[in-house]
Amino acid sequence: MMSVDNDVLRLLADPLRARIVSLLAGEALCTCHLVEETGARQTNISNHLRALREAGLVDTEPCGRFTYYRLRPEALDGLAVQLTRLAEAARLANLEQRKRPCT
Repeated sequence: MMSVDNDVLRLLADPLRARIVSLLAGEALCTCHLVEETGARQTNISNHLRALREAGLVDTEPCGRFTYYRLRPEALDGLAVQLTRLAEAARLANLEQRKRPCT
């Protein structure tokens, strides 16, 4: 059985973190932009960004008194490959109508 990166999936399962990642996929943003876009509190956004940064999903870029956050696509590439392989295995199992017999 294949293993998927559960840590990254757990991070992305949070709706606010998923929204942050989605926003960062389009452009680099600072915390104030993310607060404006999501309506979440600054401390909440900062906590989520810290978790995403620690997981290697986002990079930071200082710009004056602000810090911009940028999504690292290569960090998602491995997860995408794992999920694609999982989907392919399921397609094959469904096509072959594989099922374990009950005893």
